[in-house]
Amino acid sequence: MTNAPTTLASTRPTPPARSIGTAWLRRAGLALCIGLLPAGPALAQLAMEFNIQGAGIGIHLSNYPSLVRVPGYPVYYAPNERANYFFYEGLYWVYADDTWYDSRWYNGPWARVERDLVPLFLLRVPVRYYRQPPAYFRPWRADAAPRWAEHWGNDWAQRRPGWDQWNRRDVPRAAPLPTYQRAYPGPRYPAQPERQEAIRAEHERPAPHPNVTRPAPRSNVPIEAQRPQPQQRPPAQPPFDRSGPAHEAAPVHGANPAPGPRGREGRGEQGADKGGGRSRDQGSGQKSGERDSDRR
Repeated sequence: MTNAPTTLASTRPTPPARSIGTAWLRRAGLALCIGLLPAGPALAQLAMEFNIQGAGIGIHLSNYPSLVRVPGYPVYYAPNERANYFFYEGLYWVYADDTWYDSRWYNGPWARVERDLVPLFLLRVPVRYYRQPPAYFRPWRADAAPRWAEHWGNDWAQRRPGWDQWNRRDVPRAAPLPTYQRAYPGPRYPAQPERQEAIRAEHERPAPHPNVTRPAPRSNVPIEAQRPQPQQRPPAQPPFDRSGPAHEAAPVHGANPAPGPRGREGRGEQGADKGGGRSRDQGSGQKSGERDSDRR
């Protein structure tokens, strides 16, 4: 009986057979280890930090951004950021994934804003100031506003009529930038909204006048009535005009009458007065003689 030839394959050791459920057991063990972790507070905190810092919209600012005024608009934009980042009327604005977000602080938290509530001047900013424009912005003019009516539909355009029409010579003044937030970079950034509101109220409230310790009581009297009124002078008398009788001065009581004219009529009136005076004297003499005869 001859022996079978020995081959190379017959000399290799046979590996142990693997169980079909080995891979399943490994996966089950990994899932069991993950389930034993304290998932509640840790995962909740992770989700809260994700939403507060605005990681979902691609905003990761460690310092206060550089903001530049858009020429002809009361809006600022961030030219050095890789985001559609703006500032308008005391709020920071971001346009991402066809949605607008706003915040009172430069790094969030961010709140979603409905399309019907986005300020008009923000929608009018030209395309060239969007540092990360979406693909549907490319066919549009760079020096004109995005075609929101075309993009969002006629229903939105009917709810926001005239959004792209305004008097370019009568543009409101831009709101001042909250530069006090520069003092809160990186780890000093207040992530809690309550802390942010407290700091903002401290810096943005109007400072009282240094010489006033308490506010003066308000009065219901208008300011114009409180001011001292100038004394009114009596009206000036018109100049005396001697050109006609209508402008002659009125006679003063007790003063001698002015002499009459010296013509013939004047002499006749004076003679009549003299004659009347002599007749009155004669009449009075006759009456005195009659009284003397009666006494006798």
